[in-house]
This record gives sequence, structure tokens and C-alpha cells, in this order.
Amino acid sequence: MEDSREFVSRRTVLRTTGAALALPTVSGFAAASPDEFVEVNVGYDGRDARKTILDTGHEVVREFNFDALTIRVPKRAAEALARNPKIRYVEENGRMRALGQQTTWNIDRVNADRTYHCGYDGSGADVAIIDTGIDDDHPDLRANLGSGAGFVTCGSSCSYGGNDNACNQSWSDDNDHGTHCAGIAGAAYDSQGVYGVASGATLHAVKVLSCSGSGSYSDIAAGVEYVADQGWDVGSMSLGGSSGSQALHDAIRYAYDNGVLLVAAASGSCSTCVGYPAEYSEVISVGATDKSDAVSSSSTTSAEIYAPGSDIYSTVPGGYATFSGSSMSAPHVAAAGGILMAQRGFSHQSARTRLTSTAGSVSGCSSCKLLDVAAAVDC
Repeated sequence: MEDSREFVSRRTVLRTTGAALALPTVSGFAAASPDEFVEVNVGYDGRDARKTILDTGHEVVREFNFDALTIRVPKRAAEALARNPKIRYVEENGRMRALGQQTTWNIDRVNADRTYHCGYDGSGADVAIIDTGIDDDHPDLRANLGSGAGFVTCGSSCSYGGNDNACNQSWSDDNDHGTHCAGIAGAAYDSQGVYGVASGATLHAVKVLSCSGSGSYSDIAAGVEYVADQGWDVGSMSLGGSSGSQALHDAIRYAYDNGVLLVAAASGSCSTCVGYPAEYSEVISVGATDKSDAVSSSSTTSAEIYAPGSDIYSTVPGGYATFSGSSMSAPHVAAAGGILMAQRGFSHQSARTRLTSTAGSVSGCSSCKLLDVAAAVDC
């Protein structure tokens, strides 16, 4: 069934074009405007061709002893060079990564790997993880960590759960859950473990849940208010309950009125229910899918949008772990919203519409929509 799905066919096309980079064509520039500068490797035949390249007057990044240069030119100029018969190839100066770094199935499934190579990695986005905190020294996260705040005490006595992570910050993660969500949203691309949907985004830890994984309505409301007051783009909430709170709803309305895109796990008390705060109209509710693109057995079928949530491998303090649930789904959507707001200029309202209108289908649920980050950013 997977081979017939649209996102698979798009990735097949990418693999096919990627194998033809020796041809004199420009690849991977779909996201660039004609006058936007791109960094390209140019292979040429003979000194005259080399002179033609250098005569463009644009920045030479690197000269090789063999017949090639790396230059920065407007996309329009790169395309013109590609049409010159003495130019062997013009290719985007892409990136490779250390072998062993994991492109986990969920990142591939929402097309976030493709989005990165189109230049949309969430750079400039501020994504708040409203949760148990974030490990402040995880090698996959520390390059992307911003500021944060703790509204519950890190390292307090746990009735259950918890870990032995040091509380170096008030927002350090003493549970694992928040760090796992942070890795899904924005682990750095050049890390040695996993990378996230928006691997260039700044992640902010807003600790509203204790080492046991729980927090009061007031704690969570204070965290949401804090996100709004910082002017951050997105608040990701992988938390919830079966009943709402007027104080929390007030905080959510306050954040929404201040332009924050709010995203929450949709897990409810029944297969068609949505819990709070995902149930509030100001919040995007996110359900979970499994590797077959069906709604996960533990997920509601009434969420606004869906993202991978079963068997998700991501960061935890001191290493990595595999968790399941709509908690894992929410940061996919939060990160995608951050990309739209920071790099495409969408408001929180228009980003929400864009995410749902470009989403794909979910197996066995005609009303369910599966996040497609590449489609959302038009990559």
C-alpha cells in the first residue's frame, strides 16, 4: 500500500533526479527565487569555460585543482550557466552527514528530510516545548537550545517515573518525555544521533510537568502565558487530560491572541474523543499514525491533523529511546508550523490552514489528514 502513496512517489522522483547530477542541470533549487543566491558546484571543460564562470563576478567559495569551482550566484545565473555547452554540471552544494545518523521513519514519512534539502529547516523559528523540560546538554539538542523557564521544580521527589538527569537549569528534564518531544521537533541535522522536523529551529524548554510527568492547570497556564510573553512562534503541548480548565483556556486564548501557534496531542478518553487542551478551538489537535499510515490503536480518530506517533526513536537525557503516543505526534506539527511562520511568513492562523490543507491521507480514515511538511512549504 505504501508504494501507491503520494509521498513515496515524490521521494522516488528525488532519488531518480539525484542520480543524474552529472547532467548540466540545476537541482534542488525549487525553493529559491530567481534572484536569490544559491551555492553551487560547477564542473567545466577548458580554460575558456572557467573564465566564463569567473567573469560572472560572483563569489568564489572554492577552487579545485580539477575542472570545477564552488560559487555563490543568483539562481537565475546558475540556470544560465547550466545551459552553456562547456559546463559539465551545475549542482546545489548539498550536504552529507556522518554515517550512523538515523533518518527515522517518522521524519521520512512527513517529508521533513526533503524539506531540509529545499532550504527549509526552521531557521529563525522559536518553538517552545511545553512539557517536562529538555536535557540541557544532549549532543543532538544543545546547538539548538534557547532559553526557558521552570514552573515546577526540577529534581523534586517523584511518586513514580523520573530519571537521574542533573538539574543544571530550572527547565532541565528529569522525566525523559520533554527531551523526546524536543528531538522530534528540532534535533540538529549535524548531530550524531537523530534529527528533527525543523532541525534549524531554536528550541525553548518550558517545564510545566514534574519528574512524574504531571503538572497542575496553573503550572501549565503559566507556561503558556510565558511563551506568549516571549513572542515565540509555536507552543507544543504533548500533555492533556479528559477535562478542561478555565484558567488554562484563558492562557491559551491569551497566547493565541498574541500570535502563538498552539499545538497539542489529541489523546482522549475514547477512540473518537479529543482531550484538553487539544479540544480548545485555538489549538491544533494532533492524532497519531503508525508505520502503515493508519491511525494508531491508542489514538483518537477525531483529531484535526495526524503525524507519526508509534515507535518513534528520539532523544532522551543521556541517550535515545523509542516512545509511542500522540505526544510524539504533536511536535512534528509544531515544528512544521514553525518553519511556515519563520521562513515562509505565515501567521499562526494561516499556518494552521496551510498545514491542514496540504496534508495527505490516512489509511482507513477518510476524514483524517496526514502531515506533509514538504507540501506545506511548497518544496
